[in-house]
This record gives sequence, structure tokens and C-alpha cells, in this order.
Amino acid sequence: MKTVKSANQYRKKQAVIAAVLLFGLVSCFGDVIYEGARSANGQYFNLLAVDAATLGVLYGVGEFLGYAVRLLSGKLCDATGKHWLFIFIGYGALIAVPLMGVTRSIPVLFALFLIERIGKALRNPPKDTILSQVAENHVGTGMVFGLQEALDQLGAFLGPLVFTVVFLHLGTENLESYRAGYRVLFVAFAALMLVVWIAYRKISKYDLAHTEEPVHREAEKLTKLFWLYCLFTFFAAFGLVAYSIIGYHWKAQAVIPDAGITALYSAAMIVDAVVALLIGRLYDRIKERSGNRKAGLFLLPVIPAVSLAIPFLVLGKALVPAIFGLILYGVVLGGHETIMRSAIADLTAFRKRGTAYGIFNAIYGLGLLGGSAVMGLLYDHAAIAQICAVTVLAEAAALVVFCRLSREIHRM
Repeated sequence: MKTVKSANQYRKKQAVIAAVLLFGLVSCFGDVIYEGARSANGQYFNLLAVDAATLGVLYGVGEFLGYAVRLLSGKLCDATGKHWLFIFIGYGALIAVPLMGVTRSIPVLFALFLIERIGKALRNPPKDTILSQVAENHVGTGMVFGLQEALDQLGAFLGPLVFTVVFLHLGTENLESYRAGYRVLFVAFAALMLVVWIAYRKISKYDLAHTEEPVHREAEKLTKLFWLYCLFTFFAAFGLVAYSIIGYHWKAQAVIPDAGITALYSAAMIVDAVVALLIGRLYDRIKERSGNRKAGLFLLPVIPAVSLAIPFLVLGKALVPAIFGLILYGVVLGGHETIMRSAIADLTAFRKRGTAYGIFNAIYGLGLLGGSAVMGLLYDHAAIAQICAVTVLAEAAALVVFCRLSREIHRM
């Protein structure tokens, strides 16, 4: 009997590892598709004579839907328990990206663009909920979200290369080159949906996302600790200088050549991936050593502390500080995608986790959009010092909220 039990445990452990890697591949293929498209959409719409104002409205609506719909999808997942249905629909919506290569109709292209954004909003809360439960039951949330972020960044790196290769063959000044680039993504979409199906079969077969929480917890409300964490998230995101502003400044002030700006962004994504793996493992180790599932949250001050330095380094005119600042930018992104997503699993019950991820993502998005808007307005008025002040105030507010959050944890 012991031999049979050991064999079953070994198979289940292998299934857990496979499921985690499969989710990482899902993120990778997903990023190949939509990050590839993001690298080309602006230029493509420009060739189609779409004016900048219209494009700005389209992107604004898309970003709004991409975060606002998460509130609804998270709530529906918790209410229905149909997490995988939303995952399949959400990833299935990525078919909109390669379909952009088979039409020149502006209204249809706009609709496809928005469908892709809505699809991401539909899949993210249930995906993070399932992934967090697999991690919580078997591996460790920090390691799992760190690995997923690393593979996610690999996809973000490879996606734009799809269009680069197509342009090298067909040129960049014609619509057919862009349409061909979108159509190539049909291959990535097919691979994506296959991996989603395999992940579903693997997790379902071994019941890797089961929960043993008592039924009465279904009515449990989100705690004060969760709402404090969301407030921390808002301020931390608000104070992060957007890369669009960083790149704009470097171009305007001739700090770095154009090719260097894009190359450094790729380097920041590599830093993001490496930091995500390391900090994810550290997050789990802290929880293991303390015996407290919320102890990993004590890593949170790293995020605002590092974010504070970024505008002072990247918004100057010196090359070396700018490069160092972008490395820190990659570190912060790694923390955002690992610690901040892992923390939701440690703060909420499974039956409320879809709702929690939906709220978290919406608040995170509002923080990013609000901070970017304010800093962009200040930059137009050459107010670099004020941008630095906004970062300092926002990140200081995040640290103040963390102090309150920390006291709440110690009381438990």
C-alpha cells in the first residue's frame, strides 16, 4: 500500500509541475499574440489614415474595458464557479488579433481591438484564481507567479520579433506587411488554445485546484486587510513612472538613441523576468520559515522604496543614471507581477478570490492610468521636479498604508 501511495504522490507532484509550466506557456503564447500586436497596432492604424485623436480614444476605451470588466468577470466566476469557462472564452478572444490581418475595415478593426482587451479582462481573474489555488495547495504562490511572469516576459520579447521578421522579408511601408504579420499569429493562437486545453485536462484529472474550505465561507466578506492592500496597490502603481514617459524624455532630450531606447526596454523585461523568479522564491521562503501565510507581505515595502528612486535617475540627461534607473524599473515590475499578485491568494478565501483579483486588477489599473495621466500633463509643462514630487508623495503614501497593514497582520 505504501508503494502505491508513494507512486500516486509522485504522479501528482509531476502533474503539479506540469500544470505550472503549462500555465507559464499559456502566458507566453498569449503575450506573443497581444504584445506582438501592440508593437504594430499604432503604425498599422497610421497607414490606414486613422488620426491620433481617434486612436487615443480607442486606446483609452480599450484600457478602461481591460480593467473595468475584470470586476464583473471576477464576481461572476465566484458566483458560478465556472472559472475554466471564462478562461477559455478569454483566451479564445485572442483570435481577434490574427483576424486583424484579414480585413481593412476600420470599424471591424476597432471592434477586434476592443474584443482582445475584453478577452484579457475576462480571463485574468479566473486564471489567477486557479493558478493561485494550485500553487497554494502544492508549490508556493511566489514561485508559481514568478515563473509565470518569467515566461510571460519571454512571450513579450518574442511577440514583436514576429513582426520584425515579417518586415525584414516584406518591408515596413505597406499594409500587406502588417496584415501578414497579424496572420502569422494564427499559429501562436492555435498553440495557445491547445496548451489551455492540456492545462485544463491536467488540473481537472488530478483535482489540483480543489479547496477544502467550509461551505459557509462562501458568504465571507473581503477583509479590512484586503482593502488596505488595495489602497497600498493604488498608491504604489500611481507613483510608478510609465515607460512611455521615460522613452519620450530620452527621445526629446537625446539622452539615448532610438534603437537604444527599445533595446533598454527589452533589457528591463529580462530584469523583470529574473527578479520575478528570485523574489517569488524569497516570498515563499519567508512564509515557510515564519509559519504565517501572510508573512510574505512584509516584502511589499521593497516596491515603493525602489520606485522612489526611478524618476530621479531616468528623467535627467545623464546616460549611466538612466540605465541604472531602467534596471530598477525592471525590478519594480518583477515585484508588481509576483509579490502583489501572490498576496491576493494569501489574503482571500478561494470562493472570494475571483472577485478579489477583479478588484485588485481594476484598482491597479486605475493607479497606473491616473499616475501616467498626471505625470504626462506635468511633463508637457516641463515640470520634471513635480513629477519626482508626485512619485515621492504616492510611494510615501503606499509606505504609510503598509505600516497600517503590517499592524493588522501582527494582530492576527
